[in-house]
Amino acid sequence: MTLLIDFIDETETVSDEQTELVQNILNFAADQEGIEDESEVSVTFVTNERIQEINREYRAKDQPTDVISFALEELGEDEVEIIGAEIPRVLGDIIISIDRTKEQAEEYNHSVSRELGFLALHGFLHLLGYDHMEEEEEKKMFKRQKDILDEYGLKRD
Repeated sequence: MTLLIDFIDETETVSDEQTELVQNILNFAADQEGIEDESEVSVTFVTNERIQEINREYRAKDQPTDVISFALEELGEDEVEIIGAEIPRVLGDIIISIDRTKEQAEEYNHSVSRELGFLALHGFLHLLGYDHMEEEEEKKMFKRQKDILDEYGLKRD
């Protein structure tokens, strides 16, 4: 199983090892979730200032957050699903604040890599339709997250 992942590091601070971790965990999760080979996703690493701009513009929340996902497959009203064309699935975009990743790693007393892997997976599951607005959805999403992280071997330190 291989996702086509487009990485953009606006911070110019993310190491090759961290990028590789995100790539590996997303491919592992895609395999666990039965996602088609060569589906596409983009992952952008940004600062707190940049993610706050995005959060304000798209979610009307004027504060930094850790991860934002934009699913490209959610059909809005009056949209028609295109069937048949043999093109790769484009799942969407995951935007991760590296500043918040470091802050939360310290706050939760685990490694930056563990937090980065968690946030990437969290954003990816949102692209697949998981959500945590309702308690029942939250239980399902958080259990799936924990199961995938545990199976992958990225447990809390």
